[in-house]
Amino acid sequence: MSKISTQSEQQEAPKDIVLQKARDLIAKFEGCKLTAYKCPAGVWTIGYGHTKGVKEGDKITVRQAGELLKLDTEQFLDCVRKEVGSICNENQLVALTSFAFNFGKEAFRTSTLLKVIKKEPQGFMAIKSEFLRWVCADKKVLQGLKNRRNAEFEMYKKPCILKR
Repeated sequence: MSKISTQSEQQEAPKDIVLQKARDLIAKFEGCKLTAYKCPAGVWTIGYGHTKGVKEGDKITVRQAGELLKLDTEQFLDCVRKEVGSICNENQLVALTSFAFNFGKEAFRTSTLLKVIKKEPQGFMAIKSEFLRWVCADKKVLQGLKNRRNAEFEMYKKPCILKR
């Protein structure tokens, strides 16, 4: 029998499922570039949005890009889980991992988005407003970020179906 999970019934979401869904969402918006480039925020980036230690002229393979995405996603999911504990379901963890991946761990930890979620994890109107505050890079509104924030919010509000 399938059942929609509610906050009071939360079980810790299986990490491997959350990681795969988060990688899929991140890859959809990041795309994969095998040569280092500067993102709209001016940060050297490679693969599926990897930034740590990247410099001009760096090149990687598709396999290396996938491995970096796996490692990065795991680190960002761990950060998200540390901050939200068990108040979020699987889809909410996916959405927040994508958000944190895009803007960074510190920006996530100090965001009003996180504060609103901690106060009311199912307060969807306020949460949507917070997601949509994060659509600028270098003081410019970017359609790609608007699309990503909307997709993250849609994932966040999507209930999880638990098999029992």
